Amino acid sequence: MTNDTWLRWRVIALFFVHALALGAIHTRVPDIQLALGLSEAQLGLVLIGQPLGGLGMFLFSSRIIERFGTRAVLLVLLPLVCITAALITVVPSALAMFALMALNGVGFSLTNIAINVEADRIEAATGMRVMNTCHGAWSVGFLATSLLGVALRGLHVSPAIHLWALAPVVIALLFAVVLPMPVTPPRPHAGENTGKRLAWPTLATMGLVAFGLGAGLTEGAARAWSIIFLRDSFEVAAWIESLALPALLVTMALGRLVADRWIDRFGPVRVARVLASIAMGGLMLLVLSPNAGFALVGFALVGFGICVLYPLMLSAAARLGDRPASQNVAATTLIFQFVNLGAPVLIGAVAQGLGIRMAFAMLLPLLVLTWLMARKLSRPSPPAP
Repeated sequence: MTNDTWLRWRVIALFFVHALALGAIHTRVPDIQLALGLSEAQLGLVLIGQPLGGLGMFLFSSRIIERFGTRAVLLVLLPLVCITAALITVVPSALAMFALMALNGVGFSLTNIAINVEADRIEAATGMRVMNTCHGAWSVGFLATSLLGVALRGLHVSPAIHLWALAPVVIALLFAVVLPMPVTPPRPHAGENTGKRLAWPTLATMGLVAFGLGAGLTEGAARAWSIIFLRDSFEVAAWIESLALPALLVTMALGRLVADRWIDRFGPVRVARVLASIAMGGLMLLVLSPNAGFALVGFALVGFGICVLYPLMLSAAARLGDRPASQNVAATTLIFQFVNLGAPVLIGAVAQGLGIRMAFAMLLPLLVLTWLMARKLSRPSPPAP
């Protein structure tokens, strides 16, 4: 195996482990909601803790990552994600859950930027696309942990046993993947290193967020609310409710694993617009679904449609070339998370007042915006100095 191939597989495995660390809690949100006696609106307020906790870190994430390196950030903060998720299962109140979600958000925000920066560095070092394949591996990991959640919910295993048993396994996998990682040099950029390391947004990064927002919010809504959608819309068994998230993640993972070849052949703009159209069709089917089977097909189409839209946004940000990739990735994620901050509350309030179907229908205009703003993906990168 060549060194370039080894680098690619190492970062792909890293994305897989990251998903295992993050994804397990999402399959147990409905159980935790019932245990704490939370309404949909109250749950939305609690879930806002994660983006709120991560929001303030994005301005400083570039400085932290460049100061300590991606490996150190991952080794310290990804275990924090696992432990806070496990602690959520034994919290006595919604307020404590909110605080733990905020800590979870701090760990997630920094590790999320770290793995995407590492993937971009490997793309630059090897001259081959790997970002979408990495996000495909992330989706496979998220699917694996979701299917585990389906099985354990069907067997009536408590969330506490589930997440506390999973945490040491994920942390061991993390150390096995990250400790042997070599140091990959940053992508060259044309901007001057002025010492101002805060990742403030620019017009270019704001345009990319306008493209990726619909896909990101749709994916986030599906992670947190897909099981609740089936639970509140249809009279089906708990294990069938739990299939909503895997239905989305299977098609998302498959699309991401082959997307790099599509993009090389047809270009990012054309691929993005075709997939955004599929996502809109799937979301309409979901909103109008007469039974659980149609709803699951709708989630599958949505997953396929949004599969590479968010990775394309991050990859385009890293390739802007006007300043370090870590700053552009952090700035893009900062704007995205700022807008995403109110999404759980809004979806929860609309779900309680107008129903869960209307909450998902609100995402359609954002996917239309994604289709229109796909032209931002063709923006040429300035030459490196």
